[in-house]
Amino acid sequence: MKVLVYSTRDFEKAYLERANKNKHYLTFTKEALSSSSAISAIGYDAVSIFSADEACFLTLEKLRSFGVKYIYLRSVGYDNVNINAAKREGIKVANVPAYSPNAIAEHAVTLLLALNRKLIEANDNIRRFNFDLNHLTGFDLNGKTVGIIGTGKIGSVIAKIMHGFGCKLLGNDIEENNLLTEHYGLQYVSLENLCEQSDIISIHVPLNSDTHHMMNEDLFDIMNENVYLINTARGAIVNTDDLIHALEHKKIAAYGMDVYENEKGIFFKDLSHNIPDDDNLLKLIAMPNVLVTGHQAFLTNEALTNIAETTIYNLDCWENNKLNDNELTG
Repeated sequence: MKVLVYSTRDFEKAYLERANKNKHYLTFTKEALSSSSAISAIGYDAVSIFSADEACFLTLEKLRSFGVKYIYLRSVGYDNVNINAAKREGIKVANVPAYSPNAIAEHAVTLLLALNRKLIEANDNIRRFNFDLNHLTGFDLNGKTVGIIGTGKIGSVIAKIMHGFGCKLLGNDIEENNLLTEHYGLQYVSLENLCEQSDIISIHVPLNSDTHHMMNEDLFDIMNENVYLINTARGAIVNTDDLIHALEHKKIAAYGMDVYENEKGIFFKDLSHNIPDDDNLLKLIAMPNVLVTGHQAFLTNEALTNIAETTIYNLDCWENNKLNDNELTG
């Protein structure tokens, strides 16, 4: 099968080639998929895309007219693909449903620990030979209440880790996980109760019409003013304007973010010589109680290996007309 791999990053190419074992003809491009770049897919059976690529109706219509029959995502989330439009165009879509929940969960905890113990500020001080400990006070995680929004694969790992720290666990999800209740004492509560009671809140839900801007002014207003909010899910789950207002008015204590509402065209690029024209992002980066990473939670050897292997598996299934349990149907 001939495949055009859009948005290829240098760090992932070797993993895809290793997993492919020369079975499929892969062409790599750093260009992102959009309605204007879809023309590059002429002559290909399939395209591979990442979370920042755009597979809207117009793009899908063009891909189909160019002969593309399959789209495979190198990600869990698929909010950037119009699945219903793909079905109408006869294009099959598959994702990587669980490449490494540990990678995402561990990164979320890393953000929390770095913020809490002021590691970035401390390191900056040490580089200036400033060993003063003022303004570096954190808090023990033991005994704190952690609210986990979304208790699926990643949220379950967060529960296990935070239970190990001796935290009390609250959860919110449309489907409860009884194993988390039995093993870690997690208690399911309403979203409002979780926000009211938690010292730490970690977000692990997909982005859809129900979760878009779910974290907004109404919830920030009822949160503990000392709460630490961590988001490694999707940027648009948090209303950025409301978040900045909450941070500026000390309604929440800190924010750790690996995703950003308007990250498209910014994240995954070196813009050190071309500062982004995005006032909200610049405000967040400048805040001492905000820690930003550029959508790198998935970036582990294990996760990249799983992504590549599942990607090739999806291609193998389609080429051999086998049932693909990763296919998205809506």
